[in-house]
Amino acid sequence: QAQFAESGGGLVRPGESLRLSCRASGSDFNEVSLGWYRQIPGRQREYVARVSNAGITRYEDSVQGRFTAFRDKPRNMLYLQMDNLKPEDTARYYCNQMIPGTFRPAFDSWGQGTQVIVSS
Repeated sequence: QAQFAESGGGLVRPGESLRLSCRASGSDFNEVSLGWYRQIPGRQREYVARVSNAGITRYEDSVQGRFTAFRDKPRNMLYLQMDNLKPEDTARYYCNQMIPGTFRPAFDSWGQGTQVIVSS
């Protein structure tokens, strides 16, 4: 069973940066896309960023130009470098494998996520 463990969140001021980490295990991720999602309480999770098996990235419009997703395949690690953070980025962030050709997560099981709070 695929498992994901997110870390690296915290409390930061607007304009500051964070780097989130995701450790994926329990499956073969070498030929699939991995992605980041975030959730504000009371709202459904939303897509944030994707990294393909070849390292090609896509981003949700609101984070384009500010966030950078990348992966370390040998270590099954996924990262999200978040720069110029804004209060609207405040959310719990999760990672998952992504269904090819979609923005949907491949697995129903989620990690605990990591909380990001952007506040002055």
